[in-house]
Amino acid sequence: MYELIIRSQFAAAHNLRNYEGICEDLHGHNWRVEVFVRADHLGEGGMILDFRILKDETENILDALDHKYLNEVPFFQKEEPSSENIARYIYAALVEKLRPYHLKPYKVTAWESESAGASYLEVER
Repeated sequence: MYELIIRSQFAAAHNLRNYEGICEDLHGHNWRVEVFVRADHLGEGGMILDFRILKDETENILDALDHKYLNEVPFFQKEEPSSENIARYIYAALVEKLRPYHLKPYKVTAWESESAGASYLEVER
């Protein structure tokens, strides 16, 4: 099994609607995002996928979140803009972006600080 990992980041504001505490107030983070893609074989060039392609596709997704008030992004009008749901949002968007390459993300992690992050991955049952 092979695994690619890329890191990226975006800055955005949010507030949690169904939360009692300081995070219910408007605040921002500089999120760090990690994307993991796995494959059991390598394609041409001895790679799962060119790092540049994975980075570009991820950046296209993050551009829609960067310097935004996440609560106003359509997905987060229905879902809490928590780190867990941010990771899920990025994961789902990458599923579509990577479909032409016959790949899908294995896991996406959204770090809201150096010591706190949340991951989303789909587990076959």
